[in-house]
Amino acid sequence: MIALNQVGYLIEAQKKAVLTKGNSFRVIQIVNGEEKTVLEKEAVAFGLDESSQDEVSIADFSEVKEPGIYIIKDNTGDVSYHFEIADKLYKPLQKDLLKALYYQRCGCALEEKHAGVYTHACCHTGEAKLWENHEISKEVNGGWHDAGDFGRYISPAAVAVAHLLYAFMLFPESFQEEINIPESGNGVPDILNECRYELEWMLKMQDEEGGAYHKLTSAMHADFMMPEEDKSQFYLFPVSSMATADYAASMALASRVYAVYDKAFADKMMDAAKKAWGWLEKHPEYIGFKNPENCNTGEYDDVCDKDERLWAAAEMFVATGEEKYKNALEELSKENLCKTDFGWTDVSGLASMAILTDAKKQTPEKLRKEFCDIVLAEADRLTKLSEENGYLVAMKPEDYVWGSNMVVLNRGMLLVLACVLLEERKAVYENTALAQLHYLLGTNAVGYSYVTGYGENAYKNPHNRPTECDGIELPMPGWVSGGPSGIPYDETAIQNIPQGTPPMKCYLDHVMCYSLNEITIYWNSPAVFVTAYFNR
Repeated sequence: MIALNQVGYLIEAQKKAVLTKGNSFRVIQIVNGEEKTVLEKEAVAFGLDESSQDEVSIADFSEVKEPGIYIIKDNTGDVSYHFEIADKLYKPLQKDLLKALYYQRCGCALEEKHAGVYTHACCHTGEAKLWENHEISKEVNGGWHDAGDFGRYISPAAVAVAHLLYAFMLFPESFQEEINIPESGNGVPDILNECRYELEWMLKMQDEEGGAYHKLTSAMHADFMMPEEDKSQFYLFPVSSMATADYAASMALASRVYAVYDKAFADKMMDAAKKAWGWLEKHPEYIGFKNPENCNTGEYDDVCDKDERLWAAAEMFVATGEEKYKNALEELSKENLCKTDFGWTDVSGLASMAILTDAKKQTPEKLRKEFCDIVLAEADRLTKLSEENGYLVAMKPEDYVWGSNMVVLNRGMLLVLACVLLEERKAVYENTALAQLHYLLGTNAVGYSYVTGYGENAYKNPHNRPTECDGIELPMPGWVSGGPSGIPYDETAIQNIPQGTPPMKCYLDHVMCYSLNEITIYWNSPAVFVTAYFNR
């Protein structure tokens, strides 16, 4: 096999493919259907890749810079998928990664002029009942379906919105083009239009005391059906401290971004953030969440809320400059937190993002340097991991967990943040960040592009109810798969993946493999962030 980025490579960037059999290779340009060899070269033997158990060699063809369509052939006769070399190569990918979130909109119809063939009628418009008191109902329509199911959850929503808003704040030039959603052309960048659809739903998810309801779902996951066919009763589940802190952080962040476009909306979000912070002050203890009896929808449980509170303190301080938030930030910074993760379980990296990208540099310099040093040390660790991996991805065998592609992309985000922070190591961090994107798009041990519609061997069967039930052969483009998991959890994966399979190869492109092949809003959002950096 020849594994490479099936979308392609930027003209001036490092270009590497992985050979599992050959030790020499040719790079061939396809011009008017004719093959033209532009480079012949020996591959560099890497040896055994631990995560795949493949003996591999690295084919470096970075010197090939002429724009065009190419393939690679090795000396054993293996032929790669087609790929392109071009500038701004990842712009269509970025647009579809973002547009995919539009297809997750709940509470409205998806019309043909925006959704193309992926239309569906309005869904889930009934009032929700409080799980703990069915006599109380509330209108909480809107937002994005979180994943392949129809639930909506505050912590994943907050994290996904944060990834997108920071992408816009740091790389606004990458978001000038419209993506054809109902709000396009209103004078606001479409990334903010799409985020606003989620934020307006989130505003409804706060109780009178300021706490955020943990989630909005039916009691059980719906069977496979179109969204408008699901007539289940939806419920608001109890407030958790994790969700409330995530809510406060994302609302404070959003208030900064939207102030330029709609001050009233920004003020409303800041009021909600302050109210949520007030709830956290009244409840300094950890208030977790477990699915109650007779409920099996996504739990999104945690064992600690210190990272969420740290992120909330950072965002509240950066947004307001107020002393009480600075004091909370300094106190929470003393906790033993990694400060480099951007997932929904550990959001402490988003605190680093807030502090280190604050143009006003309000955080005391000593604390700011502490966060910066931690981020750069992690970027160096990831760079070393990437160099030690046969497929150039910054992952160890134990990192292939449920949603491993989120781990890959969150590490890409960290490396991009390092690019922003340290000019003298920028080229190194850029190459490592790109290697994570290359892995996602085909430079991996199974030879799949893990983004629908991108690459000759893009996966086609995401665990996603509308995709399976709409009668359309191909899924909408731009959905990131969860990716391989060293310990598969769903029955289909358990039955079909032999025990002892190397973790990078524990993957099936099967609709029922929810532990390997589901889609989520917070697997797409870091991909938007990473591609936006390279589309500047």
